[in-house]
Formats: sequence, structure tokens, C-alpha cells
Amino acid sequence: MPQLPTRRGLLFGSAAVSAGALLTACTSNEPKDSAPAADERPAAADKPGKHVTIGFAGPQADHGWLNAINDNAKSRAKKYSDVTLEITEGSNDTAQQIGQIETLINKKVDVLVVLPADGKALTQVGLKAMRAGIPVVNLDRVFNTPQAYRCWIGGDNYGMGLSAGHYIGEKLKGKPNAKVVELAGLDNLELTKQRTQGFDDALKNYPNIRKVARQAAEFTVESGQAKMAQLLQAQSGFDALWNHDDDQGVGALRAIEQAGRDDFLMVGGAGALSAFQAIKQDNGVLKATVLYPPTMAASAIDLARALGQGKGVGGLAEFEIPASITLYSAVVDKTNVDQYMPTGFR
Repeated sequence: MPQLPTRRGLLFGSAAVSAGALLTACTSNEPKDSAPAADERPAAADKPGKHVTIGFAGPQADHGWLNAINDNAKSRAKKYSDVTLEITEGSNDTAQQIGQIETLINKKVDVLVVLPADGKALTQVGLKAMRAGIPVVNLDRVFNTPQAYRCWIGGDNYGMGLSAGHYIGEKLKGKPNAKVVELAGLDNLELTKQRTQGFDDALKNYPNIRKVARQAAEFTVESGQAKMAQLLQAQSGFDALWNHDDDQGVGALRAIEQAGRDDFLMVGGAGALSAFQAIKQDNGVLKATVLYPPTMAASAIDLARALGQGKGVGGLAEFEIPASITLYSAVVDKTNVDQYMPTGFR
């Protein structure tokens, strides 16, 4: 799960940040027998430049979002004739991931892209790379100090809640005494607290809406089904549900169907393919999802290539790429779901 302090497309001098970078880490229990979600936009039209070897290190791809992170990095790198990608197997063991990154440092890669299993635990190896003259693109889970990376790019957990709250608020603003419920993720994660805070702050703009219940699940299908069943039993009537994660949302939708409820609208979180498909079909309660895009990994490759070639960001006056890029948590509903469908992960 991303653990960061908190997808606007920017055109880099070397490449375009993927348009899909406009969505949350989440687990997936779906089979991976189809083409993986990945940025499908072509590489930027600039001419090939200095060859850049990019080292990529991430945690073990043990669920859908992280698998899509790896897929996006690999597919983006393949679009550049001047990029070689050195990718590690990935590990949730911090010592093993540190060892993998140290191996990339010893190979003298030009740039490192790192999604740490634990940002705090891997800060020192980020510092080691920077001190060795290897710029680091810190992907999503942030290191403890900006000295450990040249650029951070990642999602916006607070923004997810904010987007979900405003979408629901606009849908219910004409309804007196509207009630909403929240199916959160793991409550011991800072990201869950940030998503809830954003949601609550957005709802403050709609005095006719009151949040009447909140239940924490575990980012899994099974927990989503069990906790949603409890919410439905406790709340006989409400107008909207925000679910933090599309994979636990699969379970939540099962519970809703079993209960025979269709008297409210549901907003998800993440950008799973199953959510996009349900939104497009528009024959159930799920009407939208707010994004936390794995396409950020494609943008990280763009950034790493730009750093390796000494290029900046097209459209900005500065010669250098930004130190930090927080991606926008866009709302996907039936009006724009076709645009995002290729980025949906399993």
C-alpha cells in the first residue's frame, strides 16, 4: 500500500507524462490472464538522445496495483530506443530490497526509480545512491528526507477523499437530510486516515449531508464483503457510499447484491478494470471511482530519462524537472470511463 504524505499530465522535455496519471494502492484477487494495465500513450516525439540506463526497484508485485506498476515501467521503457531498464524482482523484505538497490548502485546505473516497500527503512539506501551521483526518482511511498531523492512522484490520498466527497456532494446537494456511509481501508495506515480526512473536508461544503457510519475493511474482497454486510445491516437507509478501494469493492458489491439493495449510489477508489466495467454498464449502484494511477510508474520512467539526459519539463520556464509531483485523483464515471479503460488493472 502506498504510504505517503499525502495525475496531472505534464509534458516532459523527453516524454509525456501518461494521461492515465490523473488513481490507490489496492489488492487484487482477480486472475492475471489478460493484457496488463499499462499506459498506452506513445512516447514523446523528441529525438533519441544520450543513452540512459535506468535501475528500477519496487516491492513484490503481490497484488494488482503493484503488478500494474511494474507493467507500466517496463512498457514505457520499451518505447525508448535510448533507454535500458534494469529491473529487480521486487521484495517486501526491506533488507533484500536494500541489497537489490545496492546492486544497481554498484552497476553504476544512470538513474534509479525506487518504489520502497517501506519508505522510512529504505531512506539510507536512497541517500547512498544520491551521494554516489545517481539521481533517484522516488515513486509513491516517500523516503524520510528529500535528500534521498531528486524527484518524488506519487498519488494523493487526501485528494482521493476530496474528489469522492465532492462528487457525492454534487449528486446529493438538492436532497434534504442526505446520509452517506464510508467503507474505509486499513485504519492503521496513514493513507486511510488521509482519505477519510479528505472525504470529511469535502462534505463540509454540503450542509445537507451527514456521514452516519464508517467501517474499516482490509483492502481485500473478503473483508469488503463482510464489512459491507455489517454496514447494510446497521443502516437501513442511506443515499451514498464511498469505498476506499475497488478490490474490496468487489466484495462490497457482492454484499449489496445479496442484500437486494439498490437505493443508494456508490463511489469506489483506485481504478480497477472491474470498477470501470461496472461503471460503463451502469446497471448497478457503482457510478464512479476516484483514481490512484499505477501509470505513475510510466511517468517515473519519463522523469528518469529526462534526468539522465539533462532535460527539463516542456511547458515550464525552469531548466530542471520539479522536485515533487503530486498526481491528481480524477473522478471516472460513465462520461469519461472509456478514456481510462486501458489503464484499469486486474
